[in-house]
Amino acid sequence: MPELLDETRPGYGLRRHVLGPWETLAQSVSAIAPTATPAMTIPLVFALAGNATWLVYLTATTALVLVGLVIGCFGRRSASPGSLFSYVSQSLPPWVAGIAGWALLLAYIATASSVAAGFFNFANVLLHAALGLSAPPVLLMTVAVVLAGFMAWRDIKLSAEMMLWMEGASVTCIVLILAVVAYRHGLHLDWPQLHLAGATGSGFRLGLVLALFSFVGFESATALGEEAREPLRTIPRAVLQCAIGCGAFFILCIYAEVLGYRDMGQPLDQAAAPLHVLAVHAKVGLLGTLVDIGAMISMFACVLACITAASRVLMLMSHHGLAHRALSRTHAKNETPHWAVLVTALATLVPAVVLALRGVSADNIYGWMGSLATYGFITVYALVCIALPVHLGRQQKRGKDKLTPGIVVLSAAGVLAMLLALAGTLYPVPAAPYNWLPYLYLGYLLLGLGWQTLKGSGLRAQSSGG
Repeated sequence: MPELLDETRPGYGLRRHVLGPWETLAQSVSAIAPTATPAMTIPLVFALAGNATWLVYLTATTALVLVGLVIGCFGRRSASPGSLFSYVSQSLPPWVAGIAGWALLLAYIATASSVAAGFFNFANVLLHAALGLSAPPVLLMTVAVVLAGFMAWRDIKLSAEMMLWMEGASVTCIVLILAVVAYRHGLHLDWPQLHLAGATGSGFRLGLVLALFSFVGFESATALGEEAREPLRTIPRAVLQCAIGCGAFFILCIYAEVLGYRDMGQPLDQAAAPLHVLAVHAKVGLLGTLVDIGAMISMFACVLACITAASRVLMLMSHHGLAHRALSRTHAKNETPHWAVLVTALATLVPAVVLALRGVSADNIYGWMGSLATYGFITVYALVCIALPVHLGRQQKRGKDKLTPGIVVLSAAGVLAMLLALAGTLYPVPAAPYNWLPYLYLGYLLLGLGWQTLKGSGLRAQSSGG
């Protein structure tokens, strides 16, 4: 039997064992924001990969399932509010664990900034359709982040339940539209998609990078730790269910969207609101409006999920001496990391507001911040895959666990998948400003490591027990 390194302990001050399996799953699903993918990301991938888009997403799903299995191996042995940072700190040197912490924190915050811009985009679409008005982007993004921050500060159970209902309603509307589209086209196979007509290798590779962004955050249930009931069971299950379930949902959306647009004379990648257009064409325009509402709600749920996860990562980093001690404190009544929530909410809002004030469009904010977040997630996913065999090898020497060849192969496959994804973001060199994002990301990591060096060996002292 493997040793159960359950790190949950009252010293964190979080509300223990309050979230059930569905609420735990809602954290990961909301961080992905599944409604955003068919509404915004799939058309972008289709512009690159064409009829191979479904295969791109199948490949991305497979890669993330591999990472999910590795995370599950850790999750069955350890539960901590620090998410993947905790897993890496158990096994790898302190400076590597520091990289994991800073990368994961950036990943969640940049994702939240990205989808805050998406919230503003869909909110203005709805305001214009209903009232013929539009609101300033700074106002809408501030409302989204402040409200999400308040919910994350107030009550984790309330936040999880809200995320569950919001995502459930959004996905239901999309499924109804896709069902109507499939019904109107009859039961037949779309051979151009199945034959990958017109697809190219370079388009497939570049599309794969964007597809991976559709999944980032699928592991965020691991940030809940002691707040989930039976965390060593429910958290690994939620991570894997999220990767497989969302992957299947995305592939079905792709198939129906590409099929639906084939007879409309309008390319999918040029549609501003593809699901709304499909709904109008299928004579169920009301569902299209509901999907736009669902997309806006899904964006908000993602902001909430990312602030929730980031605040817990920051809280544990503070416990390890990587951040100010005040960020390790929890609210006496709400039992949430209130100072960490405040800091992560501000860090989410500032870049989105600055870019909006400089006239950057919602689509560009979404793309720039999302791409920056992807670097953080790729880094952490790869480090977790490296950490697992190292951790189990040490435990095997102590007679407490066993490192099997299957684990080694699984971890190696996960690392390879992430390296290939990283290569796809770097070559061929993308256009500005995307070509500057890797340097910005590396500069951020160097600042984090510099801060860690100034703080001394606090992380080393607290991470050596794994």
